[in-house]
Amino acid sequence: MGTDYDLCINGGGPIGATLACLLARKGLRILLLERSPLSTTPARNPDGRAYALAEGIRPLLEDAGIWQALPLPPQPITTIHVTDSQGRIPAASRSTIADGLSFTGDDAPEDRPFGWMVEAHNLLAAIARTLTNQPGLDVRAPATGRFTFSRDEARITLDTGETVTASLVIAADGRQSLLRQQAGIGLTRIPYNKIALVSVLAHEKPHHGSALENFLPQGPFARLPLPGTETHPHRSAIVWTDRPGRIAHFTSLDAASFTRLVEDRLCGEDLGTITLAGRHWTYPLASQYAHRYHATRLLLAGDAAHGLHPVAGQGMNLGFRDVRTLNDILGDAHARGQDLGAPALLQHYQRLSRPGNLAMLAGCDLMERLFSTNMPLIRHARHAGLMAMKRLPSLRHGFVQKAMGL
Repeated sequence: MGTDYDLCINGGGPIGATLACLLARKGLRILLLERSPLSTTPARNPDGRAYALAEGIRPLLEDAGIWQALPLPPQPITTIHVTDSQGRIPAASRSTIADGLSFTGDDAPEDRPFGWMVEAHNLLAAIARTLTNQPGLDVRAPATGRFTFSRDEARITLDTGETVTASLVIAADGRQSLLRQQAGIGLTRIPYNKIALVSVLAHEKPHHGSALENFLPQGPFARLPLPGTETHPHRSAIVWTDRPGRIAHFTSLDAASFTRLVEDRLCGEDLGTITLAGRHWTYPLASQYAHRYHATRLLLAGDAAHGLHPVAGQGMNLGFRDVRTLNDILGDAHARGQDLGAPALLQHYQRLSRPGNLAMLAGCDLMERLFSTNMPLIRHARHAGLMAMKRLPSLRHGFVQKAMGL
């Protein structure tokens, strides 16, 4: 079309960067803008974020060259325990792992892990290492741009004063996407009036790759396995969801009192002595979805299009599904010499992506509401569902295949 670039991706986080690497390898001319500087070494003071990446996402990151560039090893998730404490804590009859549902290696195909825990600062360092070695990929970081869209092209004025054009712009700029707002695309937000408390724990005994999801009436409590470090060979992250006032109380406790509360919620897991291995982080929780995924010469991807409750750990995985879809659609259109910003192509992406994304959002929302109530009828129904999955291997295996993204 005579543009400077086939594609401009606004946002160099995991979603935007992975898509940029994949499409650059298919010969597209890509401009990638990222407002934060890139660092090829993991942060000394990380922000506590860690991603539970489904096993089915790993090949996508390998194809992009990012997985191989991880400076620190990721942690495979080989066992998942799900318990419903039904409001028992801190009663003496609190739930144990044996009372709930466990997914083990026997449930995973070909003895593959269910997924991988990758800390954000590790993944971002791998992205920075990979972006610098991609022919056809023009990376500007830190950089921003002003965008104008017409029927024929997108025009980007960079903060350096340079003006360039592209056939298509992809907004991968997060939940507060400025491009989505500029395009006038509506957004529905579902607040939960709850806070996620994230902390990293060091423990005496190994976790053996196991994860725990303990559903409490106030919100889910998750323990997620992390890779060890020289200082702390056995580590886990916790994501503890509760009302703002209670989270404020938990974060005000001294370390010994806090870890005692954590131990009460581990459902009998034997991790030995537990200590805090850093500070607390808190994140307000809400789901949201864009009313459409496209505008003139513009597509939304990742958190710019949808944001989930973290109850099932699927937010980042859903963004990578967008990446997979866009990689197929745009790679094929480029190979055919088609206009990447053609309205029919943009509508095709929305038809392929949005229904499944909305179904996942609705499922996570329903799970949060079902497991965050202690109403007897609902409590008995969800317990029956867990027990049915426990007794029926075929049902459990189907669920696992879906959750692994296979």
